[in-house]
Amino acid sequence: MSDEKKKTSVNDSDNPEVKAAAGETNDQYSLNDDRRVKVLSPGALVAKRFFRNRLAVTGLSVLIFMFIFSFLGGLVSPYGQKEIFYRNDVVDKEYASVVVNEEFRYMANDPSFSGLVQAKSYLAFTKGEESFVYNGVTYTVEKDADDLFAVLTNGSVIGFGYKDIVNIEADDIPENDFDFIYGALKAMVGEEKEFTALDRTFTVNGEGEVLEDGKQVAYISRFIVKSVFQDVTISKRFKEELEEALETNDKDFFFTEDDGVEYEYTITYDAYRKSYSVRQGKESQVIDKYSPPSKDHWLGTDGNGMDMLTRLMYGGRVSLIIGFIVVFIESFIGVIFGGISGYFGGWVDNLIMRVVDIFYCIPSTPLLIILGAMMDAYNVDPKIRMLYLMLILGFLGWPGVARLVRGQILSLREQEFMTATEAGGIRVSRRIFRHLIPNVIPQLIVTMTMGLGGTIITEATLSFLGLGVRFPFASWGNIINDVNNTFVLTTYLFIWIPAGVCLLATVLAFNLVGDGLRDAFDPKMKR
Repeated sequence: MSDEKKKTSVNDSDNPEVKAAAGETNDQYSLNDDRRVKVLSPGALVAKRFFRNRLAVTGLSVLIFMFIFSFLGGLVSPYGQKEIFYRNDVVDKEYASVVVNEEFRYMANDPSFSGLVQAKSYLAFTKGEESFVYNGVTYTVEKDADDLFAVLTNGSVIGFGYKDIVNIEADDIPENDFDFIYGALKAMVGEEKEFTALDRTFTVNGEGEVLEDGKQVAYISRFIVKSVFQDVTISKRFKEELEEALETNDKDFFFTEDDGVEYEYTITYDAYRKSYSVRQGKESQVIDKYSPPSKDHWLGTDGNGMDMLTRLMYGGRVSLIIGFIVVFIESFIGVIFGGISGYFGGWVDNLIMRVVDIFYCIPSTPLLIILGAMMDAYNVDPKIRMLYLMLILGFLGWPGVARLVRGQILSLREQEFMTATEAGGIRVSRRIFRHLIPNVIPQLIVTMTMGLGGTIITEATLSFLGLGVRFPFASWGNIINDVNNTFVLTTYLFIWIPAGVCLLATVLAFNLVGDGLRDAFDPKMKR
């Protein structure tokens, strides 16, 4: 080959275009070359692995939504957590009781007309006897009608038995005036319709009305109507319409008061008391309990008349805050004791691990039930109760974190970088919390994330049992507490299903995020 050809070959080999055509590349790049391979930081590498996991991203999205719903939703809600709503509704209230008198009653005008004399007079009346003797005294029984008789001694009436009731309406007539009541009853059943009592003359018409100078002062009826309210006087017109309804066996009737307001009354019979109960249907302002979903209350109202959507928002806030604070307390205590135990080993490790074993032997559920009952007995304020709940749950949950940290530190303390820190004279506390603990953080984050779901479930269970968060504060657990009532469980699904869905979605999301973080921190994961 000639020198000219060699020169041309050498020049072509240095030409980049020729190299590119031949498929040759230069692997020696400078640090400023844009074509060099980018190296991801450990944090970015973990994030890349995490976001590659679709289930983990789904769980993170659910958690973001729950946080926005719980913490921002309460701020934009037009209602308050403790706000109670009312509605106007027709409510049946006990108004009066009615007794149809079918037994003889007695009124005495003389102390000698005692209970035994009354019994003997009734016996003589039913047998048709005109007199009887008791304690050497002869009593005469005078029959006025089938439901009225008088008892006399020495020609004077000392008492009488009756079934019809005289209802006095005039204020100037005593309620239990003997002469007036007996005279009215006798005039009612006799031929003479006039009688004299209280130095006044009265007449009784065929409808049982007792009149004085044409004005009604009393009326006779076998129905005894009594108002359940001391300040309410039942009018004669009401009693008459009530009697008509009872005689025709009507279960309800309408009555218009003097002020023009019409009310509906319902009549029910109490076989045990042998009386009728009259209930008045009156429009009243009542608590808007278990109202179905509407434009004003998107998820309806609960048993206390509070907006369910607002309670759900505030309940999520409480459940999430309790979960995070409890996990923080567990991690704080567990990292300190686990770090000390794993680094020093020996008798320190044995002592701390025996304490951990003791905590594992504590029956947490019975203890929580006992403490909840104690707080109920002492009427602990709901805010203080939540604080105690967080402290107790955190104090009982740290041993698991301590064992995890101890196990990781036992494997890390023998590595070269720890030997270097010891040779460098770094103090012990700095070795533990500056060099060992940061290497445990990835596993700790995974454990904390997955433990959040379990903590929220524990709080919800305690609140469901009435031992956790108490009214008026809301949590997802005490919202679901309403399903203790079977009727609510089967009828008002909007009360407990939303809270159950939120609880399920949040716990599942924390577990998915925890699984995703565990896979992302795993160095053996394929990149």
